[in-house]
Amino acid sequence: MQVILREDVRHLGYVGEVVNVKAGYARNFLFPQGLAVHADARQLNRLEHEKRIIEAKLQKTRAAAEHLSEKFRGFGLVVKKAAGEGDKLFGSVTNMDVEALLNEKGFNVERRQIIMDENLKTLGSHKIKLRLHRDVHVDLNVEVIREE
Repeated sequence: MQVILREDVRHLGYVGEVVNVKAGYARNFLFPQGLAVHADARQLNRLEHEKRIIEAKLQKTRAAAEHLSEKFRGFGLVVKKAAGEGDKLFGSVTNMDVEALLNEKGFNVERRQIIMDENLKTLGSHKIKLRLHRDVHVDLNVEVIREE
């Protein structure tokens, strides 16, 4: 089944693209969430008209993301966690923890924008990525220190 994406869907495509998906995925997830519409002739004509609007929106969000990425230059995050022997944490630092700390610092970043290969489980310095826009990525240094 062909659908037109109304928003970026991770591992599927970007806004305005026509993609093939299974009918159940479209019916049970994409359509109810408002992430896509059925790609019929009327919607394809409408898409051509809206592409200019979508491009303007993408440029605006990219400019905002680039402005935000400038604020992250030289910025590091310090996380205090309890740790045991061998500098292993009791628990781990997740993307939810990073989101909460960034929001406390005044950065409006969502959890799905934080890309971590795995949760941080040891003390020390770690690198994570922030996906602010589909073309704008920022490396962020996270320092995990022992909580006293």
